[in-house]
Amino acid sequence: MSFPAFSGTGGGDDFDWAQFQGPRRDNKSLEKGLLSQWPASGPELLWTQQGLGEGYSSVVCADGLLYTTGNVEKDTVIVALDTRGEIRWRIRNGPACRHPHPGARGTPTVTGGCLYHENADGGIICVKAENGDHVWSVNILERFKGRNIKWGLSESLLIDKGKVICTPGGEDVGLAALDVKTGDTVWVCTGISEKPGYCSPIVFEYEGLRQIVTLMAESIVGLNAHTGKLLWKFKNLAKYDENITSPYYHDGHIFTSTRTSGSRLLRIQVKGDTASVEQVWTEQRFQNQHGGVIGLDGCFCGACMASRDAPWKCICFHTGELLYSGPGIGRASLCYADGMLYLMNHRHKVALVKPGPRKFDLIASFEIPKQGRGPTWARPVVAGGRLYIRHGDFLYCYGIKAK
Repeated sequence: MSFPAFSGTGGGDDFDWAQFQGPRRDNKSLEKGLLSQWPASGPELLWTQQGLGEGYSSVVCADGLLYTTGNVEKDTVIVALDTRGEIRWRIRNGPACRHPHPGARGTPTVTGGCLYHENADGGIICVKAENGDHVWSVNILERFKGRNIKWGLSESLLIDKGKVICTPGGEDVGLAALDVKTGDTVWVCTGISEKPGYCSPIVFEYEGLRQIVTLMAESIVGLNAHTGKLLWKFKNLAKYDENITSPYYHDGHIFTSTRTSGSRLLRIQVKGDTASVEQVWTEQRFQNQHGGVIGLDGCFCGACMASRDAPWKCICFHTGELLYSGPGIGRASLCYADGMLYLMNHRHKVALVKPGPRKFDLIASFEIPKQGRGPTWARPVVAGGRLYIRHGDFLYCYGIKAK
């Protein structure tokens, strides 16, 4: 079986990468015609750009421009580059993130000619994607009496049907929807009463009911995407409230994986405009922290925290059986394109891997220049026949289109 992409989310062309985790928020690029092998030194390095600022946010690509965010001195700065790596514009979105592991967190979202970004202290800004001109801004912690978290707000904003979905995590307002054009409040979700997680929400439609699902500090929650009404809530406790990895939707089920609490599969049951969930299975050994997971061929794959010696794991979608456990390239972030996995570990190594449920088939690997500071936590991105790797203040662009 394969894992088709779920519906909705974000904007831009399907072959752009205009939001966190790609066109469908499932870590998959739709591109074809990419290299199936690399030289020993890696694919061609087309260009390097410095000046992004410090941070862990990924790159997004839309309408011929690239965007990311970083700490530049005292500011959180959004940076736009063209496909030659030249910086086109910069704009400030509040103060620099000074939480533990300082650096920008959330990845921008681009749709409808505008860019949306949330900083680590709840400041959301909307600007024109072409030139960075300010459209509107709001602080969701102030507007909704939200509560920040130890490492700072980290969500990458979801745009759904004219609404910006955000997670203030207040005692009253857990999530909120803002009008994309004005920033005005469209709806609020009450009844959760938890701080935010570090997760970015997803949206999907199942049996006629469109739902937004995310992880709060202590629970997985689902709400009506049109009204914001809380539909269901399922306890998911993690050490330090580290509910980070986005949920993954497939065929009426929600898969989640978190550090210390492991993975679980929930079955969704819909009746009219109401919904509930029940747990199908749980597996403690599959603990993805923040590198992301991929659903392929009836299994989920990703690098996990549960074992330093064997972090790469694959788990069966249907049963939760652990199908494979091995070293891989260590703890790593990932994306998928044209039948291959692209991995970036926390220590500069990039790998091309042929996916399979019962093995780790390494095709090629190389190391990026050791110019950036800190761990390489930003997700790799494949768009326009190129592989983008961000490490702190530096962005590297590699050509991966087959000749």
